[in-house]
Amino acid sequence: MRRKLTVVVGALLGTLAAGPLVVAPSAATPTSTRPSAAAPATFTHPGVLVGTAQLDLARAKVNSKAQPWKSAFDAMTASNYAALSRTPKPRAIVECGSYSDPNYGCTDEREDALAAYTLSLAWYTTRDSKYADKAIQIMDAWSATIKDHTNSNAPLQTGWAGSSWPRAAEIIRYTYNGWPKGRVDRFAGMLRNVYLPKVINGSQSNGNWELSMMEAAVGISVFLEDKASYDKAIAKFRARVPAYIYLKSDGDLPKAAPGSGLNTRDKIIKYWQGQSTFVDGLTQETCRDFTHTGYGLSAISHIAETSRLQGQDLYPEVADRLRHALGFQATYELGTAPPSWLCGGSVKRGLGPVTEVGYNALHNRMHYEMTNTQKLTERQRPAGSNNLFVGWETLTHAENPS
Repeated sequence: MRRKLTVVVGALLGTLAAGPLVVAPSAATPTSTRPSAAAPATFTHPGVLVGTAQLDLARAKVNSKAQPWKSAFDAMTASNYAALSRTPKPRAIVECGSYSDPNYGCTDEREDALAAYTLSLAWYTTRDSKYADKAIQIMDAWSATIKDHTNSNAPLQTGWAGSSWPRAAEIIRYTYNGWPKGRVDRFAGMLRNVYLPKVINGSQSNGNWELSMMEAAVGISVFLEDKASYDKAIAKFRARVPAYIYLKSDGDLPKAAPGSGLNTRDKIIKYWQGQSTFVDGLTQETCRDFTHTGYGLSAISHIAETSRLQGQDLYPEVADRLRHALGFQATYELGTAPPSWLCGGSVKRGLGPVTEVGYNALHNRMHYEMTNTQKLTERQRPAGSNNLFVGWETLTHAENPS
């Protein structure tokens, strides 16, 4: 009786948190017509998180001084990530322990990768070759140096940096003619030999780990045009999302990721940070903190966005989970006091600048009503960087239909 009541309450509260639903006729995708896991016959470039049409719209908005894109661009170019004086700090071995302790190159690598992406966006928007050349300098420095990631956080560190590198490389390689082929090939070799092996097999750690790792694997696979790795990463992503975000249709308990060993109620509740009441949009890490939850939701949005650019739109498949999760977290991020059944009546806020991509796709393209997510997204504009793997998404994805 208690379990049945929990699910009913969860359904009601989840619906209230996410807001009413308005769906375009094409938004619901029957199981029989969902896209297969097959990689595209021909990869689209640039096509990791941002594509040509999106970049063109952002550029046009900035050049016309339209908001919020102009303020987003100004914030980006004023950041240290866009500095033309930046000196890259590559290491042969990047060693990252738990919570980056020890931190031997962890911050340097993540920030250099984000800088390369930032500079690539600045290049595309301004067409000033100095930005492209600086991005190339950073990518070349790392591709000439790095050999491995070590210690306990190596998979996550590789996922974070490995998410930013292919975004930058895609833009520079396919929109600028100043990156010599030999160095492009060396960079590709770095992604293939140093990054991809660390992330492609996933992780049974917290869900944000595997989602970030799959984001890196998908982006790298696009840059390398590696269909086998793309297929493997997408398959892991599709299995992990239902294990990260709960829906009442899952039953009394959340789904478990394949191979996780979560085969009892007690194990699942422990893995879900002690939470025993499950509602639409609750994530596996909501009761840990919203910051780590934001990492997972961001990676889900990024992978879905890349898949869409590659002609295999996974948004319809993850839309219901993602829109509920964004709405649920946004409710409390905006200041609503959590009820006693949620995380013991206390949540750790700090979701981060992670809602823009998912909100644009689900609300502006697919026409879901997302009142709380909209309020949070607009309040946070222009979205900056989380200094790990997220950056400048108001510029690239705000109100962007492309």
